[in-house]
Amino acid sequence: MMMSNTATTTTTSNICFSLFPIKSNGIRRNYCPQSLPPSSSSSSSSSSTSTKTTLFTGRDPEAKKPGWLRQRAPQGEKFEEVKHSLSRLNLNTVCQEAQCPNIGDCWNGGSDGISTATIMLLGDTCTRGCRFCAVKTSRNPPPPDPLEPLHTATAIASWGVDYIVLTSVDRDDLPDGGSSHFALTVQAIKELKPDILVECLTSDFRGDLNAVDALVHSGLDVFAHNIETVSRLQRIVRDPRAGYEQSLSVLKHAKLSKKGMITKSSLMLGLGESDEELKEAMADLRAIDVDILTLGQYLQPTPLHLTVREYVTPEKFAFWKEYGESIGFRYVASGPMVRSSYRAGELFVQTMVRERAAAAAL
Repeated sequence: MMMSNTATTTTTSNICFSLFPIKSNGIRRNYCPQSLPPSSSSSSSSSSTSTKTTLFTGRDPEAKKPGWLRQRAPQGEKFEEVKHSLSRLNLNTVCQEAQCPNIGDCWNGGSDGISTATIMLLGDTCTRGCRFCAVKTSRNPPPPDPLEPLHTATAIASWGVDYIVLTSVDRDDLPDGGSSHFALTVQAIKELKPDILVECLTSDFRGDLNAVDALVHSGLDVFAHNIETVSRLQRIVRDPRAGYEQSLSVLKHAKLSKKGMITKSSLMLGLGESDEELKEAMADLRAIDVDILTLGQYLQPTPLHLTVREYVTPEKFAFWKEYGESIGFRYVASGPMVRSSYRAGELFVQTMVRERAAAAAL
């Protein structure tokens, strides 16, 4: 693997990883190996290899992607329409930036014909460097486009989609983390297309609950924020400025801030978590009344990102869906190819959102 002159590399068990942050074209990369305490289910041993969990970056030549993860190239009339509209208005989608494998299915509407698109606001450059994410990073990204809320609303109104997901890069350089930009976009969309359902998949706004309030009361229908992984793996998987308790606090406040607000979160599997740790994370989300949970397989986007520890089978994902619904989640999407905004607006979710909104209005 070729590395820049600012990085030193080494190889362990045929897995190459960077010892120092990599810089390319001014973009920071913060990928390096770290050791964490063992999971609670780990057996005790005097050997050092069994008393810690080490996650590496780099390709594992022995890790072959299973057949259930193969996807066809995206195509279709609605897909091409959305793609051209995004390009014309200079808009970004997380579907493209994060290399989502479901882009064709979501944009075309899938078997039920309900189209979902996920727009990425505030530019395509993040101020954080999470070790699972393919989005580029910088300490000082370009300022937000003031016309983006209007352009986004105009594009969405022309697509004929039923459900839109707005997400963004982290913008720690902005005073409110980008909350007001989110809110303006939601309001612009609702003005042009009042019946569309809007989900906002947000950053943690550095734990700023006033920023959460501003967005929750902007007219959105679903507030989503991802805890990403179990508590033990947070510091290696996510940027140090993120945190398990901080994310739970944001989700809890969104639920309490507005009557009837539907909340949603997501976890990646295959990073080395144990079953008990996953159950604990799901219980923590239910304790703050999160309604919707998505579970999907972590896929390594480049050799600079964390190596996949396990390819979880479709049967195990089916088990987690059943388990999640048994402990009180209103809806669980669980599967190898599921992502946090995958088919977010399918019929069951739309019905739940509209029923909850009607009840809150009484």
